[in-house]
Amino acid sequence: MDPITSLFSEQQRQSLKQDTPTPLYHQLYTLLKNSILSGTLQQGSQMPTEQQLADGFDISRITAKRAMDELAAEKLVERRRGKGTHVTYEYTPQPVKAPLVGMLQEIESMARRTDAKVVVLDQLQPPAHIRREFGFSEKQAALRVVRVRSRDGEPFGYYSSWTRGITKKIGVRTMESKPRLEIFRNHGLEIAHVTQTLTAEAATAEVAQALDTEVGAPLLCLVRRSYDPEEKLVDYLHVLYRPDRFQYQMDLTPEEVPKK
Repeated sequence: MDPITSLFSEQQRQSLKQDTPTPLYHQLYTLLKNSILSGTLQQGSQMPTEQQLADGFDISRITAKRAMDELAAEKLVERRRGKGTHVTYEYTPQPVKAPLVGMLQEIESMARRTDAKVVVLDQLQPPAHIRREFGFSEKQAALRVVRVRSRDGEPFGYYSSWTRGITKKIGVRTMESKPRLEIFRNHGLEIAHVTQTLTAEAATAEVAQALDTEVGAPLLCLVRRSYDPEEKLVDYLHVLYRPDRFQYQMDLTPEEVPKK
């Protein structure tokens, strides 16, 4: 696969328009810059050549060169004769901090306003990557829950979780009628710290059927790790959302600067 089709979707490759006030080179420059700043094009990786960009985006080589020159001028890439152009920008994800209490309240509120159907509810041995997350031995078990959440009869989220520290049996009816955070409190689990990662993922056959969408359809992916006061991971949640039925919004304000 050539570097253009492996890095950019068909929609992106066709996004450059002649009939707009923004010059073509600047449209391409913006697309490439966003890919670098987001970490899609990583530090040290080789950029596509000017000819590959010209062929992939159906533009002139002069247009591609000007876009690359703009990236070099901003010190995002370095161009070396005979060695090509390489990314020099180092992507470092910066977590967005938000009040934990407010976030947990919102999570619990959404759970009460929507319907859940339990697909899996059992104590099971997690796969290797989950064992590593928890620091489990090979034979340790955790509470495995898979749910499909709906609003007005339309499924929008596929929730898959592993939880440590819950050994008492939980019924399907309880899991479908109560927010998991309430169940956690009832079983003595205290959440003191939460991290969340947002990305995208393609729908597998199982998820596509549950969310009434097509296999391979793009889904919003959220991974939420919840820790106890001792910073021990107690819950690992992986959620896939249909983006046409669910949008993840955050309303953030800057912290107040202390007065001197």
